[in-house]
Amino acid sequence: MKKKHWYDYLWIWSIVYFALGFFNILFAWLGLVDFFLPILLAVFGGNKFFCNNLCGRGQLFMLLGGKKKCSRGKPTPKWMGSTWFRYGFLIFFLAMFLNMLFQTYLVAAGAESLKEAIKLFWTFRVPWGWTYSVGWVPDWVAQFSFGFYSVMLTSLLLGLIVMVLYKPRSWCAFCPMGTMTQGICKVRHRALNGKENQG
Repeated sequence: MKKKHWYDYLWIWSIVYFALGFFNILFAWLGLVDFFLPILLAVFGGNKFFCNNLCGRGQLFMLLGGKKKCSRGKPTPKWMGSTWFRYGFLIFFLAMFLNMLFQTYLVAAGAESLKEAIKLFWTFRVPWGWTYSVGWVPDWVAQFSFGFYSVMLTSLLLGLIVMVLYKPRSWCAFCPMGTMTQGICKVRHRALNGKENQG
């Protein structure tokens, strides 16, 4: 039997994160850990340790889809793991992320007012309004929270959908963070190999 490590229970972190954000949107900022840590580990470690061991979302999909039998277990379609789809989805994801940052900037600059809205799939507004009381923090801080939580919740739902339809961790085939860290690792390895060849 495989020995359990502390990081094998990070699926709990995913549940706690979304639960906290459900009751107070400002907790959405905690999700930046899942945004920066994979990048830092790829840049300085040259590997996908985060994706393979620390991703609570991937663990959650394995728990629900594997142990809880919520997945059909069908093979992940090849096109989901294709280069064009992975990088296409990454570009789309980054465009949505940059748009979210721009909206935050507009609120910070006073050009726009705070939009207290959580949107799924960048379109559908979630009908709950108790997640924030105006005035706790500067409006731009709250605006970022609404936008970032929307992105995190949308990606979770996309992952759950493909988990049910295919294998539990089908989301990992085109996860933007996975694609980004894989690209970073490739560039890093090429740079290191280039230095060794020059030496």
